[in-house]
Parts: sequence; structure tokens; C-alpha cells
Amino acid sequence: MLNIPKSDYALIAEALHYRWDINARPKQHIPDSQFFIWLILAGRGFGKTRTGAETVRHWIKNNAYVNLIGATADDARDIMIEGESGILAICPENERPAYVASKRRLEWPNGGISLIFTADEPERLRGKQHYKIWADEVGSWRYPESWEQAMFGLRLGDNPQGVVTTTPKPTKLIKELLADSRNVITTGTTYENRANLAQGFFDYVIRKYEGTRLGEQELNAKLLTDVVGALWKRDDIEKNRVVKAPETMERVVVGVDPSATSGGDEAGIITEGKHGDDYYCLADDSVQGSPETWAQAAITAFFRSKADCIVAEKNNGGEMVESVIRQAVINAKAAGEKIGEVPVKLVWASRGKATRAEPISAMSENNEEKNRKGRDHHVGVFALLEDELCSWVPGESSPNRLDAKVWAMTELSGSGNVEVEENFLYN
Repeated sequence: MLNIPKSDYALIAEALHYRWDINARPKQHIPDSQFFIWLILAGRGFGKTRTGAETVRHWIKNNAYVNLIGATADDARDIMIEGESGILAICPENERPAYVASKRRLEWPNGGISLIFTADEPERLRGKQHYKIWADEVGSWRYPESWEQAMFGLRLGDNPQGVVTTTPKPTKLIKELLADSRNVITTGTTYENRANLAQGFFDYVIRKYEGTRLGEQELNAKLLTDVVGALWKRDDIEKNRVVKAPETMERVVVGVDPSATSGGDEAGIITEGKHGDDYYCLADDSVQGSPETWAQAAITAFFRSKADCIVAEKNNGGEMVESVIRQAVINAKAAGEKIGEVPVKLVWASRGKATRAEPISAMSENNEEKNRKGRDHHVGVFALLEDELCSWVPGESSPNRLDAKVWAMTELSGSGNVEVEENFLYN
């Protein structure tokens, strides 16, 4: 038996902690076969982030630029760089890069650089070149153009490559990645990494979603298709999708489906605009939190989009909706914010959800035989909203984002099926 001083055990344990060649499961090793993109399509908690970060750590040893692209700026910082499985956490001290936030980059001890991009800013990727890239959660990227710009720049060195880590979403981009024979695909479930996940996660989160459609996607990494009977179709949404909205809108409305409690469902907050006979989904600011939280989010969306009014459902706590929006305006002014009038329209559903949703979903339909083109355009990708639209079947409890979208588009289109209960003007 080796006589190792106790003080050295900590050093050995630390060294082993950073030995990815020992700690990684087989699916987390960089493929031996030649590839252009390594697509890791796996469930929550599989270890996608750690695998992406370790791949960057390996690649930077022999490449001058290994760049990062997050779904949003916050995701790039909080998950890819500073997260528990992010780059700073998985590198030993002698390999750990300096995070220079002001320059949006990592500076590695060996002189390598990792530029940090966000998929929310496609233009920043224009003209940039890469030896290798790590792209995270591409299924939730709002602007597919970001991927196109990244691919134009992936051209340096003898073997440009990328690793993509994402929960599966049936988006056009993911389908194209799956169909490209140059790519290597790795799939995996949440359960494969059970040894490294908290028991509480399994006791509460897993049990809640096991056997559900959402669980099939988020836990078992199944690429979901349209649900039979759903009013919206993914192909229609994809065909109608646009990169930019018209510069001018006839009207803009923020639809709100309220949540009455801080621990309940998310409050749906969807901004829609109208230009001619076409409608444009401009933003999804849905949020989980107290009524005060979603009221502030709705007001922020209202001013950011220069909307005409906020349309909120009164079915669920009408007096509460009125009071929390009024209080949010008062609080904003007390904090010194310069805000103007906030017109709010409280509406009451006079008919069932399916009756309200059907004329709205019909606006997205494309029918070549009848020469009908969809008039409902999503400006970019709204992954969570689109999941709700394409999985909801009339007769089931409708989700919050869907309801908020229906409220907003009903107001813009004048399709009826609601009654205006009250109008308020907060200033």
C-alpha cells in the first residue's frame, strides 16, 4: 500500500476532478470519426454544458480561436462561462482563462482567445472567423440568421468544427443539422447522468414530468412532432416566419394572461403588431413570479414596443389585474422613471377557448390549393410559445402564452368572442 501523506490526498482528488478523460461518460467524449458539427441532442441534466465546456478546453490547446455562441448574452455568461459546469469551473487554475467581460472574450493562458457572441445579435457574427465554435441551446435561438453567420465564419484552419449542445426542439435548424451527413449526432436522456444529479431533482421535477409530452422532450430528448388535433402547425409557423417586422405598424398590443400567485403558472405576456392584413409576433416577455412581477414586465413590454394598450384577461382575478397594473405604474413613477399613459383593456371571455383560438390559428394556415398564405408571422423564433401553440388541443387547459397571444390578436383583428369589461387609463 502506498504511503501517501494526508495533505496530498486533497491534491490528488483535485487533479482527478479535472481529468475529463476519466470522468466523462463515453457519449461525452469527442467523436473519433471525422465531423463538421457534433450535435449533442440531450435531455435536461444530461451533462451537455460540461461536455461543451470540456470540448472548448480541449480544442483551445491547438487552435487560436474557439468561440462561444449563447442563446442570449445572459446565457453565455451565466451558463457557458460562469455556470457550475461552465468553462471557468471545469478548468484547473493553470488552464483557466481570464474572463474579460468588457471585451466579450476569454483570454487563455496559452494565448488562445474565445470570443463570446449571442444569438440575439446576428450582426455581431458577421465577418467574424472561427477555427472552432461551441453553440449552446440552438433550439431556443430566436434568430436562425445567427447560425448562418456563424457558418460563414467557420473556415479557419485545416479542420473547422463546431459542437452544438441543445435540448431538442423541432425547429428548422435542428432538423437541418440532423439531416446533414457531415455531422455526428449524440443523443441522451436525463437519466444517464442520475449519479450526478440531486435526489430532490428526481423526487420532484422528474416525477412531475415523467410520462408527459413535455417530459418526453425535456427528459428523454425526443424530437416532438405536431400533436393530432392541435390548431397550430409547425410547418405553417416556419413558412410564415420573418427576420424583421415592418418598420411601421398600424397598431401594437401587449396581450396578458395573468397569474394570480407567485408560485403558480407563468403569466403569458405576448406583444403583437398589425400591418395591413398581416400580424407580427414581436416579443414574448412571459414570466413566473408575483402579480407585481408580471405587471411590471407587461408595462416594460408596453413602452418598449410603443404599444397602443395592454389587453388583459379579467376572468382570472379581474380586480387584482386592475390593482397590480395601477400599482406598477405608481411604483415606476416613484422610482423616478419617466413613463406616460398606460391604457389597459380588461376583457372577458364570452365563449370557450377553442372558439376564441380557432380564428386566430386560421391566420397562420397556408393552403396552396386555395392560394391562401399565412398572415401570422413570428419575428424570429419563440420556442416556448410555439411549443404551446403546436401541442394544445381544444378541450385541454390552454397554456398561458397561447392565451396571451389570442387576446392580443383578437384585439388587433376584431375577431370577436370577447367582451370588453372595462377600460382604464393609468397616468
